[in-house]
Amino acid sequence: MKFSRDKIISRVHKIPELKFEDQRLTSFSGLVIFQQLFSSLELKQKLRKCFKTLEVHETYKHYMVMMLLIVHLLIGYRKLRDIEYYKDDPMVKRILGLEKLPDVSTISRRLRTVDAASIENLRELCIVIVIERLKKEGLRRITMDFDGSVISTAGRTIEGTAVGFNKKKKGQRSYYPLFCTIAQLGQIFNFLHRPGNVHDSNGAKAFILACIARIREEIPGIKIEARMDSAFFCDEIVKELDRMEVEYTISVPFERFAILKQEIESRKWWRRLDDRWSFFQKNWKPKSWKKKYRFVFIRQKSKQMRKGPIQLDLFIPYEYGYDFKVIVTNKRMGARKVLVYHNGRGSQENIFGEAKSQSQLDYIAVRRLYGNQFYMVSAILAYNLSRELQMAAKPKDRGTTEKRSPLWKFEGLQKIRQNLIQRAGRLTTPQGTLTLTMSANKKVQEEILHYINTVGDNVCFS
Repeated sequence: MKFSRDKIISRVHKIPELKFEDQRLTSFSGLVIFQQLFSSLELKQKLRKCFKTLEVHETYKHYMVMMLLIVHLLIGYRKLRDIEYYKDDPMVKRILGLEKLPDVSTISRRLRTVDAASIENLRELCIVIVIERLKKEGLRRITMDFDGSVISTAGRTIEGTAVGFNKKKKGQRSYYPLFCTIAQLGQIFNFLHRPGNVHDSNGAKAFILACIARIREEIPGIKIEARMDSAFFCDEIVKELDRMEVEYTISVPFERFAILKQEIESRKWWRRLDDRWSFFQKNWKPKSWKKKYRFVFIRQKSKQMRKGPIQLDLFIPYEYGYDFKVIVTNKRMGARKVLVYHNGRGSQENIFGEAKSQSQLDYIAVRRLYGNQFYMVSAILAYNLSRELQMAAKPKDRGTTEKRSPLWKFEGLQKIRQNLIQRAGRLTTPQGTLTLTMSANKKVQEEILHYINTVGDNVCFS
């Protein structure tokens, strides 16, 4: 159908007169889908139990502040003071069950008074939500990725931070938490909070084994896989994973074993995987180990010259046009599948990237250690809940892949905000019925109604 030019083009010259009134208008109508999710998960009740060790006789309890921070991050804000921009939004107040939002000073006081027991309870809640989703899906195999991520303090002196490895901001104080993520769900399962001056392996063995044991306890018979970088390579971890019948791949550090360089440089014949990759493998062990394991030596063609300190050539094998790595594994599959599976670890960096950029995992809110852990847990919950929402509303997009990609093709939190959450609306009560009115956009209507109608039926929480 063709329209006349007058029906399409509008001449606009005059700037409208501005008027500000309380009209029960909301900028976040799409929060209604998260209201449905929170209700199905009984999130408010679960959060309330997390702070049973704290007795605050004031109006705004810690669990209310946690709920507020989760919503704060879901709608796209970062700093605590940004609450001033939406404190009168009726949809935000409704999802929180409040008539008036707390001010910034009240929130800061709650963050300063959090204790270690409450943080532990919140961490347990993160674990439980992920486990319930695993049970719901009935997966036979899960892949657990372990790695640390730096959270910088922007030069401030914050409790519990220290100067350590910080590739992007050298010399700044930071935290260096260790995370466990579930590849099939694309969610953060557990974390170990640490100062910035520790090595990746600090506390790693106990953390890794505890995460695996928890999954085994909750879901007996499930097959567990683990992937780690070279920082976690040690006899104790490899031996325990083998004993627990966990399939693993771990990168091997060249710097600790000079003999690996000799093995590669003396190798004359490599088995071809494709035009880019070749390999050889052998059963080997460092001198201090008691048992031999399968080591896969990988050679990759590279057109770019390797950049790095010259001194590392003493340990790292060098041949123009190639990069090298070694993987230790107990997997009973071909070298190509081992390589593809291990390289799938890169998906964890995508999780960290989105959690930091979209749910503000890297933000330092206050100067107290437990207050910052409180904020970090809210960021993890906001990120995980955005994934939980999509898993509850949509069928799986793929089966198990060689890289162990997530079973769903997730939309980023930023896209969910732009398409659904950040929608103008008006709350009214015609004939006593509470009604949220939005613009008649067909696509938005279809998606919001789909989430509302499916989320409650597909969330399982005990």
